[in-house]
Amino acid sequence: MDTTRLENLKNWQQSYVDRRKYAGSSLLIKRAGQEQYFHAAGRRNVEENLDFSRDTLVRLYSMTKPVTSVAVMMLAEKGLFHLDAPVSEFIPEFSEMRALIPGASAIDQTELSRAPSLHELLTHTSGLSYPFNPGVLPEAMQQEDLLFKPDQGELAQMVIRLATYPLAFQPGARWEYSVGIDVLGRVVEVVSGQTLAEFFNQEIFQPLGMEETGFRVPRQAGNRFASLYTPLSGDAMALNSATIGGETLRLTDLYGGSPYETADMMSGGGGLVGTIDDYMKFAEMLRRRGQGGDGFIISPYTADFMMKNHLPGDIASMGPQSFAEQPMEGMGFGLGGAVVLDPARARCPGSVGDFSWGGMASTFFWVDPVLDLSVVFLTQLSPSSSYPSRAELKALVHGAILQ
Repeated sequence: MDTTRLENLKNWQQSYVDRRKYAGSSLLIKRAGQEQYFHAAGRRNVEENLDFSRDTLVRLYSMTKPVTSVAVMMLAEKGLFHLDAPVSEFIPEFSEMRALIPGASAIDQTELSRAPSLHELLTHTSGLSYPFNPGVLPEAMQQEDLLFKPDQGELAQMVIRLATYPLAFQPGARWEYSVGIDVLGRVVEVVSGQTLAEFFNQEIFQPLGMEETGFRVPRQAGNRFASLYTPLSGDAMALNSATIGGETLRLTDLYGGSPYETADMMSGGGGLVGTIDDYMKFAEMLRRRGQGGDGFIISPYTADFMMKNHLPGDIASMGPQSFAEQPMEGMGFGLGGAVVLDPARARCPGSVGDFSWGGMASTFFWVDPVLDLSVVFLTQLSPSSSYPSRAELKALVHGAILQ
């Protein structure tokens, strides 16, 4: 990577701080396992003038999803289930499902439906949704605050509540970003006999040396937990009624009173907090096809399977109506993350086969098997749709690679 061109990344990070778009950020790049770049800019806490640093802890939100997906595949590798199994085999409350009829305008306009499969939950084709998506089901979820927040109690009970609602569409009919990975977190609990936190710690975090990643901010973190900001005047997650406020960095959560310090909900879809070096260990495990620590978390062939496109075409071809962390044209979807099918159609530099996902607080990671590249970008601004930083970042990183 060209050192002069890497300076463009520092300038870019600082420009977001100078324009008060992000309070601060950190960026870590490795190629063939060797660190090529690290830089932190701005503040993790504007109010107290605390620097964004290498050991800053952030809310990973949906970057939790690939971790849960790996956990699911670890159990599948042991022959404990197959991916076409209906979720009702593990969570009986999903046994008698209904789905909204096409064009439904009310939550009671439904028809019979089968239960989604584990594979459909992994690929966001299950018929489940998110409260911030448009549509009848998301509106109903919004009214009941079905979002698996850190202070919303136990995972098992939230999943049971979710199962009382109809699906937004028949399983497999469409792609819609959803809480499906949260449901899979409960499946991991049922099959393993452990809480999701216990499984993550024992099977993934400890083997990889991810010492400061979990569903709660570590007690020793002190003021290293970054504040969360939003440019919206209302709820930072309310994408359906997003109204830009006068303050681009309105504080919404900070250390000392954050629900992430006392979290009860183990959200496999968005509950983890962690550091940039911890998440890079996870990204490097994917780049190395399952190898991490002293052995393999998953086999190389399982890792390859996860990072292939599991949709019939790209995401756009499946009629999505939902919010997503990625472009939809030229992008497929694997297990827990997006897969580049055609960089030109995605209108973003990248290699065919690169695997990525991001979080609601504008965090992002990707691994590129062609360039032997792993990139992790952390910041704390919700929603992630506020600025086109991910496309800009990919262009900058690719612009610094000359051979």
